[in-house]
Amino acid sequence: MTIQWFPGHMAKARRQIEEKIKMIDIVIELVDARIPESSRNPMIDEIVKQKPRLLVLNKADLADEIVTTAWLQHYKKKDVAAISINSKLGEGIQKVVGKSREMLQEKREKLEKKGIKNRPIRALIIGIPNSGKSTLINRMAKKNIAKTGNRPGVTTQQQWIKVGTDFELLDTPGILWPKFEDQQVGLRLAATGAIKDQLLHFTDVATFLLEYYSKEYKERLINRYNLTAFPDDIVELYDEIGKRRGCFIRKGDIDYDKVAELIIRETRNGQLGRLSFEKPE
Repeated sequence: MTIQWFPGHMAKARRQIEEKIKMIDIVIELVDARIPESSRNPMIDEIVKQKPRLLVLNKADLADEIVTTAWLQHYKKKDVAAISINSKLGEGIQKVVGKSREMLQEKREKLEKKGIKNRPIRALIIGIPNSGKSTLINRMAKKNIAKTGNRPGVTTQQQWIKVGTDFELLDTPGILWPKFEDQQVGLRLAATGAIKDQLLHFTDVATFLLEYYSKEYKERLINRYNLTAFPDDIVELYDEIGKRRGCFIRKGDIDYDKVAELIIRETRNGQLGRLSFEKPE
């Protein structure tokens, strides 16, 4: 299965970011903590160039804590400024502003020496669709300014948003890239809800998840679906889950589409627990 999604507003958003990047002091790159590398847009390097960048692993409440810690250590070794947060509950939000100020301290001191004081920090918040940008912005601004939704493509235009007296955020639509060279990346993005469901074959995505769970989180599947047997064959695993959840078409035939939708929905809702779909090398 080839997964692609690059609608017109994303291309427009990229052009607008490139036009405004000179005004920006720091880039806040938001990624999904469950797939930190797969949810990093390789085009961002070209767009933001040498601007200071803070990598924010959002949705940490849905990710495997041990794996998230490993990712933060991995980025630290690579000299990448990174933090983890849960924007939905507001956990770690203050770290975003605090770390940004810390990273820009030297620059601000230089500006003050030139007589430029009290200029707000201008931050660009950027990330893929459904990474939680609008939720983060609303938490930081302490009011509902940006539209939110648990689906990709909610934000469709840029807007400046004030955070306190010395911080301004430029919100942007989520941007994917035109072609996924690694289809595993596309499947991870699809599994976590970064791509519109209308563009997906649910059975392909669910099969990817079941294969991954079988290797990394087998006990989660057994407990969630009350499995007494755990077959090595994926079709048989579909059958077992379908029987346990009553996903039938007729005469006892398993409705594989319904099973696939169930697995994806419960994965995204966190009903299989805290999960991560990639680990640092």
